[in-house]
Amino acid sequence: MSTRHIRSKIADGFQQVEGGLFSQVTKADVGEGFAALAQQDITLMGWADPFYPDRIVPEVVQAVMIKEFESGSPTHYTMPIGSLKLREEVAKKCDRYNQLTVDPKRNVIITPGSDSGLFYAMSIFINPGDEVLVPDPSYPSNFLNPRLLGGVTVPVPLEQRSGYQLDLVAMERAITSKTKMILLTHPNNPTTTVFKREKLEQLARLVCHYDLVLVVDQAFEDIIFDDLDFISPASLPGMWERTVTICSVSKGMGLSGFRVGYLIASDQIMDILYGAAVNVIGATNTAAQIGAIAALQNPEFIESYQKIFDYRRKLSFQILSEVPGVSMLMPESGFYCWIDVSQLGDSTVLMNYLIKAARVAVNDGKVYGRQGNGFLRIIHGCLRNNEEAVNALERIATALKKYKPSRKFS
Repeated sequence: MSTRHIRSKIADGFQQVEGGLFSQVTKADVGEGFAALAQQDITLMGWADPFYPDRIVPEVVQAVMIKEFESGSPTHYTMPIGSLKLREEVAKKCDRYNQLTVDPKRNVIITPGSDSGLFYAMSIFINPGDEVLVPDPSYPSNFLNPRLLGGVTVPVPLEQRSGYQLDLVAMERAITSKTKMILLTHPNNPTTTVFKREKLEQLARLVCHYDLVLVVDQAFEDIIFDDLDFISPASLPGMWERTVTICSVSKGMGLSGFRVGYLIASDQIMDILYGAAVNVIGATNTAAQIGAIAALQNPEFIESYQKIFDYRRKLSFQILSEVPGVSMLMPESGFYCWIDVSQLGDSTVLMNYLIKAARVAVNDGKVYGRQGNGFLRIIHGCLRNNEEAVNALERIATALKKYKPSRKFS
């Protein structure tokens, strides 16, 4: 059997997936192409990893982990559903922040990061042909995961003129007899949008009326600006029984390398997730879970991160909005910005141009859905030093001001 022929044996949902071995892949977290740019002295502002590549582990977290390593306890597994102590700390956080009262022994499962958690949460619901409604633009996995599971992704456009708030009219219009799920990233990645209570309440009524499942990725819930009201959809009337919520310590806590996420759901859903955990996700890294416990017990350090990201989002807005042909909305959450470069040209061309002209790698908006063409996502939250981060933003602005569509780089 030839190596090329073996591709015909791949499952339908995976047939169009490419990892960069036989083609150029521009998505930052696929293959090694993006990471290799760092070896060329390119600043990576396309990786949603706070302060990358600099050291930021809080001292209280580091001290606890060192002590535990000295005791030898991280050598061993936890149960596949996660450490009970960590699940208890997650339950406290849910009560404190998400207005959710959860039983750590019945409503929480720990996963090796929120990406695997998102896929796992969806996998127990999707049968071949099931349709999943996905706001567009949003996180790339939202478009791919349904297809990997044999389902059908149905994009529902979000409009810039409405601040990328949910369009419930368009959402309802997209529902068919095959619709099984609505998949939401909240706050939305890449637009940073914090969905308003009234929109989420309308969404909840829609989900209940059509007897759907809601899966919501809240990885960026920790960093919200301007006193915006953050609502967990699972806390709304009628939604607890039909919602799976995915959270993470990677973004607001800046512990991306720990690979610790967690799912929150009713016991009817969680019973299935508990039952298949050992077969699908296995036990999350024990040492990382210990670090996550310390972080959840001492979350005060997030406030300092919030101040840094607030400073940078405002400076990003100031620097990039001054570029002719570039516009953006003030970020509402997270540590990145979503800029409209459609007046300058194709977003893929501009992404490649910035690597050469500004020595900065950013994200092509096209990977965030059909609505992403003409946009770039820029992680202003990379690098620990503010001066270095600002310098990279200024290099982007300078390069874009000089950009001429006919100019080419080899």
